[in-house]
Amino acid sequence: MKKILFILTGGTLASTKSEFGLKPGLTGEDILKDINVMAKNYDVTFKELWSLDSTNMQPEEWQELAKVIYRESDLYDGIVVIHGTDTMAYTASAVSYMLKNPKLPIVFTGSQLSIENPVADAVENCRAAISMAGSGISGIYVAFDRKVMIGCRASKTRTKSFDAFESINYPYAAIINSGGLEINEKHIIESTGSMELDTNICTDVFLLKLVPGMSPDILDYLYEKGYKAVYIEAFGRGGIPFIRRDMAAAVKRVMSKGMIVVVGSQCLYEGSDFYIYEAGQRVMEYGAIESRDMTTEAAVTKLMYVLGHTDSIDEVREEFAKSYCGEIS
Repeated sequence: MKKILFILTGGTLASTKSEFGLKPGLTGEDILKDINVMAKNYDVTFKELWSLDSTNMQPEEWQELAKVIYRESDLYDGIVVIHGTDTMAYTASAVSYMLKNPKLPIVFTGSQLSIENPVADAVENCRAAISMAGSGISGIYVAFDRKVMIGCRASKTRTKSFDAFESINYPYAAIINSGGLEINEKHIIESTGSMELDTNICTDVFLLKLVPGMSPDILDYLYEKGYKAVYIEAFGRGGIPFIRRDMAAAVKRVMSKGMIVVVGSQCLYEGSDFYIYEAGQRVMEYGAIESRDMTTEAAVTKLMYVLGHTDSIDEVREEFAKSYCGEIS
């Protein structure tokens, strides 16, 4: 029997009713009662780490979770992390950077309804996660709605539907159908060395979504407030306004002071391309770093991770051109 560790962090899957609405509160023993049919084929252990709504999952939890996974990895064949859906893509991306060359499957999952709800998606998502965790295919994944995604490519795209997560700009790592778990081997990210833990990050990063009419002074304000970097969700293929309210000039101004600016697209799919339009070429000329086809979650957490090791603009630019774990094509 393969040994699978379930790490509980909370989330909707483990929630129960309270006077303030649903809140995490179910234990590993509670969850095991609902998944015992699928779990009987594995030697399952539960580790109750936290009982948090994922709204409250922050960089400190990412670091601790990565450390726990690293410590436990020698004892198990696979790990399932039960996590709330709202910030799961951020956590999965951050842990993907912190754990280089994972030597076992590490699978994040959650649900849109509590496992106590008779029509919940929770059991099905656990089924997908435990199947991937027992597959022997090393990597960090998100399993949801019978689909398995590379952790740094997953993004929550729906608030109520069971197919809440999609793999952005990258094929699914696996799907579950009548044939069972079908691995897309061509798109698995292979480990290239021994597993390493590195949880150094810098959280002085701001996410800015452009809207028409936004004052360029916002970048100066962020710099004055001590932010070391900003990730800008720009228009279309990465365009930033340069007429009347010259946001592009503001990018140049703060970068000349040492602030790092990474620019991507507000559009979920197909990524940015600075070369197409003048509005993109200007920010490229001014030194902004392009995130290309990365998800916002992967880009922001990568910026935190890279800044935890260097604040040199040239070095950050060099690291953003690399693919650590499949986050960029």
